[in-house]
Amino acid sequence: MENLEIGEQSIVLNGAKILVTGGTGTFGRQFIRTVLERYKPSRLVVFSRDEMKQYEMRHESDAFSASCMRYFIGDVRDANRMEMALRGIEYVIHAAALKQVPAAEYNPFECIHTNVLGAENVVNASIRASVRKVIALSTDKAVNPINLYGASKLAADKIFVAANNLSGAAGTRFSVVRYGNVFGSRGSVVPYFQKLVKGGARALPITDPRMTRFWITAHQGVDFVLASLERMQGGEIFVPKIPSMKMTEVAECIGPGLSHEVVGIRPGEKLHESMIAADDSRTTLEFDDHYVVAPAFKDWTDKPVANGTGRPVPEGFSYSSDTNTQWLKADALRRMIDDVQK
Repeated sequence: MENLEIGEQSIVLNGAKILVTGGTGTFGRQFIRTVLERYKPSRLVVFSRDEMKQYEMRHESDAFSASCMRYFIGDVRDANRMEMALRGIEYVIHAAALKQVPAAEYNPFECIHTNVLGAENVVNASIRASVRKVIALSTDKAVNPINLYGASKLAADKIFVAANNLSGAAGTRFSVVRYGNVFGSRGSVVPYFQKLVKGGARALPITDPRMTRFWITAHQGVDFVLASLERMQGGEIFVPKIPSMKMTEVAECIGPGLSHEVVGIRPGEKLHESMIAADDSRTTLEFDDHYVVAPAFKDWTDKPVANGTGRPVPEGFSYSSDTNTQWLKADALRRMIDDVQK
């Protein structure tokens, strides 16, 4: 069954003060663009470390130079700068991370400093600034990780879930959104294949013919984050129901008729990705368009997770790209590519 619709949000951000770490990235730009289209925030802060990307974003469109926009140069690795940026902020979307698997394997200290210690800095600064809600973006690679990037994001997930104990019952609420590969994001295989096809390639490289991945567009990811911002009580890991596709079918859709050159799996790469591990099934609830991995400890609140309307999944349930019940067809993939290019 195909289901490309991600439930939209009902939270109202008119007059809100919002900060997005990694705001110049693929997700950050789409999130900010969406918020500006739907709401009238009083302050919308792009927090990132690259002044050139901020300059380019500011001049990309009139929306990105709106009166509510602020461009704050800083790094999540700098605790003092993070704390300064969060003064008066109500909502934080934490999207900053080092994401490239090979780069993390070769530069492990940098990966840990950004993805793990940076997560700690966001938590501490949010609590001190009395931020209302924080959503941290995770990845399918955080489930049963075999590479450092995945392991660092698993550690970050644990930090944000446990942060609710530090903030107390009346303090900042922290939750996590976890999803799969984003079409069109930097480093994504789709624009890479498109570049090869445009350059006249006679074959497309495939790491393994059996490989599968979850897929989502930035538009869908933003809608799901906004919906999760409304639903969260704190401590949940929200996982959307999204489709899978074999990498050979992705290649065939983008380069019809081209042969496939098997180049082998890169270090730290999996054949299939998971978004919920079997060991998490005991605390996982299923909803119509998403799952929630509930926190194992609830002594900081007596509110039921996601308002208590979820259905427990079977013992031993896992959510993996190879056993997924939703599969992308070629026409749906083309629609997702078109969605990215809008």
